Amino acid sequence: MTRPVFWLRCEKKEFERRAALTPTTAKKLIVAGFQIIVERDEQRIFDDSEYEAVGCELVENNSWPSAPKEIPIIGLKELPASTDPLPHAHIQFAHCYKNQAGWADILSRFDRGNGTLYDLEFLEDANGRRVAAFGFHAGFAGAAAGALALAAERRCEKLGQLNPYPNEEAMIEDVKKSLGGSGKGVKALVIGALGRCGRGAVDLFKKIGLEDDDIIKWDMAETAKGGPFEEILDVDIFINCIYLSSKIPSFITRDTISAAGKNRRLTVVVDVSCDTTNPFNPIPIYTINTTFSEPTVRVDLPSELPPLSVISIDHLPTLLPRESSEQFSADLLPSLLEFPDRNTARIWTDAYKLFQKKLGEAAEAKAAA
Repeated sequence: MTRPVFWLRCEKKEFERRAALTPTTAKKLIVAGFQIIVERDEQRIFDDSEYEAVGCELVENNSWPSAPKEIPIIGLKELPASTDPLPHAHIQFAHCYKNQAGWADILSRFDRGNGTLYDLEFLEDANGRRVAAFGFHAGFAGAAAGALALAAERRCEKLGQLNPYPNEEAMIEDVKKSLGGSGKGVKALVIGALGRCGRGAVDLFKKIGLEDDDIIKWDMAETAKGGPFEEILDVDIFINCIYLSSKIPSFITRDTISAAGKNRRLTVVVDVSCDTTNPFNPIPIYTINTTFSEPTVRVDLPSELPPLSVISIDHLPTLLPRESSEQFSADLLPSLLEFPDRNTARIWTDAYKLFQKKLGEAAEAKAAA
């Protein structure tokens, strides 16, 4: 009987150091009878030797396009822009199921190559909950980035390049140091506070010293009245952690910011949800994704108003690449073990049905264009 196999591709997104498969998870798959092929990748937080030590077969960087078509390719972030057809099965975050910019073009590559997309964002258990998500670490890292940006603004500076931390402790100490030793006195509002992402943001704020009364935790009950919300303007940092699935009233707009005048407290907005190109984005005050090298963008406001910075990095968990990868990969493992039965295993059949549905929508969009 042929052994099931996964091919772990390298990541091409700048600063992305996480891995969908860690050496720990790879070893468990190998023990279960899988063959694991790993592309060499100097950018990855895990050394190639860590994979080799647990029995993985190492191959050249970015060699997956020439892999046998029957081998599924697993990665994290979206593939580089291209028109090349995709003949493999890909397990990854593709960011093309919610009408993001270029979504139909991405799906057309699978259609033309007769490949399949199993989008990691939409692998769900029987209760509709994602089987694996980076949400907690996204919120944790987003709150850290927001605090660093606030500290920079207080120095009348712009936040410089963000670099991944070796561990959570190092991140916390760096953030506290930037704030003068503690976050005490900083006030933050987290929308989506009951979800994984929101809990991560709240946890970071507590660990850097914010008092509990200064961490305002909102979820669906608090936002049910519909925005914009003036309360956002009365905190130092606003963190958006919602999962956007349909159009909702904006949380904050340029008009509400301008109306607050010169006494506005809000200094930093962190859009962890990062629905930048989604037509339903509830934070329509910026238009670009920011990056680790340029982590903030200023909101276009009248010159007499105090500045307001937005962080909209779409892979924040890579600030803690080792810890976030281990957590995500461990959560994904039970589903990966079922992949050889993907034609009958519910998680995978549901993901395939969704892919087929989105493929049809993309074809309709292309025809109507």
